[in-house]
Amino acid sequence: MIESVLNTIRKNAMFKSNDRVIVAVSGGPDSICLLHILYVLREELNITLFAAHVNHCLRGIEADKDELYVESFCKNLGIEFKSLKININDVAKKRNISCESAGREERYKFFKKLKAELKAQKIAIAHNANDQAETILMRIIRGAGLNGLIGIRPVRDNIFVRPLIHNTRDEIEKYCNDNNLQPRIDKTNFQTVYSRNKIRLELIPYIQKNFNQDIIKVLNRFSDTIKVDNDYLEYISREKFKKYCDIKLEKVIISKEAFLEQEAILTRIIRFSLESAAKSLKDFEKVHIFSIIDIQKHSTGKELMLPHNILAVNNYGDIIIRKNVTKTEITCSRQYKLEIGCNYISDIKLKVYVKLTDNKEYIHYNQNKFIQYFDYDKVRGDIMLRNRKKGDKLIPLGMLGNKKLKDLFIDLKISKDKRDSIPLICFGDKIAWVVGYRISEIFKVDKSSKTILAIGFESEET
Repeated sequence: MIESVLNTIRKNAMFKSNDRVIVAVSGGPDSICLLHILYVLREELNITLFAAHVNHCLRGIEADKDELYVESFCKNLGIEFKSLKININDVAKKRNISCESAGREERYKFFKKLKAELKAQKIAIAHNANDQAETILMRIIRGAGLNGLIGIRPVRDNIFVRPLIHNTRDEIEKYCNDNNLQPRIDKTNFQTVYSRNKIRLELIPYIQKNFNQDIIKVLNRFSDTIKVDNDYLEYISREKFKKYCDIKLEKVIISKEAFLEQEAILTRIIRFSLESAAKSLKDFEKVHIFSIIDIQKHSTGKELMLPHNILAVNNYGDIIIRKNVTKTEITCSRQYKLEIGCNYISDIKLKVYVKLTDNKEYIHYNQNKFIQYFDYDKVRGDIMLRNRKKGDKLIPLGMLGNKKLKDLFIDLKISKDKRDSIPLICFGDKIAWVVGYRISEIFKVDKSSKTILAIGFESEET
């Protein structure tokens, strides 16, 4: 079995020379077998081992005995032992989640904490071929897609490694017996309270008896086959994601062209977008992805609220996926008086240059949308910088009548989430410039203009 584990380690490049490796050890056959095999291979692999044990306080004195057993086992091998004792029932009630979820969260939080403290590179977990088969069956029952049917990956995030993933539980128990390791047995593993235990104790034995004795190996081969096909689709989709998506902080804009792709590619592009905006795919399901596809078929402005306060918005066929940030009144009502010269507005990190000139050559050569020129003699009142207000109007250049600012934004196809942040230059109570977009007919420079007011913006945004 040692040779089999070594092949898995090498095939998946699990360790590098001089790696410091934390081994998650519950005290059961799987984790004890893993720790012992890595101990045997430690010199050949040139790795340093640490053991991490979490006492969930779910089984009273039995859980305490598990902890003492692992500590003694590590002491005999000369492996540094680290432990955490935490009442998982209390954690589960406080967070309103299952004990299984609470236990997993606390274990991985502890492992990551130790990784930083011990300056470790890898965390070894004792998942095996039976765990893989059980996971695949659970996900088939729940209706998982290809990505879910891969099951447990041998290496995740280049941190979590699973050297026993291709070894069956029978092989592991035989190794423990042959080496007289005497692992602890968790009796809750034989209770059919949990879904996984039902699959382990009832469904798999039924399939073995009535359909296929080698179902564990068959499901593992199935997982390997799915992985090859899925990895190819993921690669193609990742390239399309880069092509069609504008990726920003907590926001992704999916171009309308992406929705012409085949469903297998499009659904992955959306999944990558959700992960980018939310920093996790937790709680996002297939129904959410197809709901996003659905709103893209509707008119602009259609919105969809998603888990973790993520909002999907149809913006003229493009889909914006972003955090649902509530606008505050101060953002829309704040205004600044500008003086001739350089105006630095510290709270929004913006420089606005205001100067007077009589040079009209700009009419032919100015190509910068963040620099505009106005007839200064037509200016009445203070030069103000502000955001839009309800009922704002202006007379766009080349027009005779007023146009609502809201209608102008619609004509320009400016998404709703951007409109409140677009600066406006006003002379007195009249809008002279929707910065970056349109100036007013009232203040335009013409042949009779003598003194010209130049205003320019400089910021990270522009």
